[in-house]
Amino acid sequence: MKKKLLLCLFLIFLSLFSFSQNFKGGVIAGIATSQVSGDALGGLHKAGLYLGVFTQLPISPISNIKMEMNYIQKGSNNPKISENLVPDISTSYIEVPISVNYYQNEIMCFEIGLQTAFLLNFSDNDLYGPIPNDQSIPFNKVDLGAFIGMNYHLTDNILLNSRISNSILPIRPHASGAIYQLNRGQYNSVLSFTIHYII
Repeated sequence: MKKKLLLCLFLIFLSLFSFSQNFKGGVIAGIATSQVSGDALGGLHKAGLYLGVFTQLPISPISNIKMEMNYIQKGSNNPKISENLVPDISTSYIEVPISVNYYQNEIMCFEIGLQTAFLLNFSDNDLYGPIPNDQSIPFNKVDLGAFIGMNYHLTDNILLNSRISNSILPIRPHASGAIYQLNRGQYNSVLSFTIHYII
């Protein structure tokens, strides 16, 4: 089911980019720094790959709608794992952000949007490496999130993007199973830095 959905999304990208002269598209590359809120670790210490493609459609002289399909590595990192023995987390997703972009001027653009991420794999990691998945709390297969960001155009074809995103719904329950009114589980938090090249 997941493979069929991803294939459909990829075909949508191809059709939008190929059959309409109003659409522009390109490629994305960069890094994502992340943490998992609720895992007893703090700080955006996890660094991962951020690779993807995008297409965008102008809706006015100063705004556009943008859709992306990205491979992104998220999770948490415990640099003191040998001292406190708290496991950290590694996850990877196929993520589909959709945003509205507003141009402040010719080189500066602000974005706000929602994203859906489909889990590819996960592991909790202790001092000796990955913990078998059957000994870990499973992750939800879909992560819904929101984001805001800023684009800076270096040239007509190259822009720098910085973006902060956070899960709206938990990615999995707390290890204790506890549920609080405003803290119902663990959540992804990501700060990413990418280069977008418009083809």
